[in-house]
Amino acid sequence: METTPIIDLTSFLDAWTTDPNLTKNCFLQLKKHLETMDGVRFDFVARPGITYSLRASHANQTRRGLFAMVDVIDDDPDDRWLSVCFYRELVDDPDGLGDEVPGGLMGEDARCFDLYESDVPLVSYIKDRLKTACAAASTEN
Repeated sequence: METTPIIDLTSFLDAWTTDPNLTKNCFLQLKKHLETMDGVRFDFVARPGITYSLRASHANQTRRGLFAMVDVIDDDPDDRWLSVCFYRELVDDPDGLGDEVPGGLMGEDARCFDLYESDVPLVSYIKDRLKTACAAASTEN
């Protein structure tokens, strides 16, 4: 039986040294933004070669186990990119920058924002979506 090594977030970030598109910095900005929100909890799921997933939930959430998933897509470890996904009804997208993904987040309809390279305006836009989703999750029962 094959087992997956246990990798924590700190170890993953320390080992992420090749980043030609500067997506690591985007990931760190989104993580830091989430850390400023009251009641947010984190889970980290490592699936080397597939994704490294930072999952954010709100302490008040009882219906679901998360409100946002910040995935580092690891199909090419030398060229990682991010996909930030939300439950569709927890987040708005006034500029239409996200992709609708039927059944894309824990089997529910999702809205995902992909970052293939550093993009300051898009990171800012996603931060606003994180804030909206966190507020919605805080009252979701």
